[in-house]
Amino acid sequence: MSVFQKFFSKLTVENIKIELMRTAYGNEQTPLARLDPRMLILWVLVYSIIPWLTHNMTILIGLTLFTAVLAYLSRVSPLLIILLIIGVISQFTYLVFAAMFLGNSYAALIAVIPVALKVSCVSLATMAVFTSMDPEKFSDALLKMGVPGKFSFGVSYGYRMLPILIEEYQSIIHSFRLRGKQPEKPGFLYVRYIYYYAKMCVVAFYPMMLNTAKRTRTTVEALEVRGFSYTLENNVAKDLKLGYLKMKKYDVQFLAITLLVTASVYTTGILMPL
Repeated sequence: MSVFQKFFSKLTVENIKIELMRTAYGNEQTPLARLDPRMLILWVLVYSIIPWLTHNMTILIGLTLFTAVLAYLSRVSPLLIILLIIGVISQFTYLVFAAMFLGNSYAALIAVIPVALKVSCVSLATMAVFTSMDPEKFSDALLKMGVPGKFSFGVSYGYRMLPILIEEYQSIIHSFRLRGKQPEKPGFLYVRYIYYYAKMCVVAFYPMMLNTAKRTRTTVEALEVRGFSYTLENNVAKDLKLGYLKMKKYDVQFLAITLLVTASVYTTGILMPL
């Protein structure tokens, strides 16, 4: 069995749901998970900006390798890595084919490499951080940084709703397949089958959104009964909730290593530019 056959055999709704749950709920065993979530948010914001401030290939390669190492240590889902690789390859292919019609494919290939490295650097940094950070910590960090409580809770709730949405969607699809009738003949190039499944996927969105709205309303009512809105506005309750957020020695060490690596990459880029 080839690599592609193994990949597509594992590309099922159940496996995608498991990978999303692993990513959304965070991995507490990674080095980045020990950091203060505020440090992680500020770090990913900085590393989402600095790749776009330079065109030096040496610097971009160094930053991409650094974020790739962090992504490896954070145990990022292989599914996300494969999707990133597919996206970069498709971007290369699209621009090269577009440039072939203009008669200068080599120049287009050279021009797209820095863009691909920038996108890869930002993507790897984002995946490394959000794979290591639990939604609850992310919400608490936003609340500690002054973001309105309802917004920070909405972000956390959205994370936790992802696996539920996929499970709900999968159940509705199975229900449609049991009650529906497939076309008797596939048609030319399986057009009828493709149309049947495409229509079923689109129609399944409507009951999924309705069921999700019902779940959300039930959750809101349960939270309000327990005094959720009051705890977001009460300073004593917020201090108790966010008391565990403290900058530690490990955070300072990570910041120092990041500054050292970034300075080394920029120094190398200035001395040996590509």
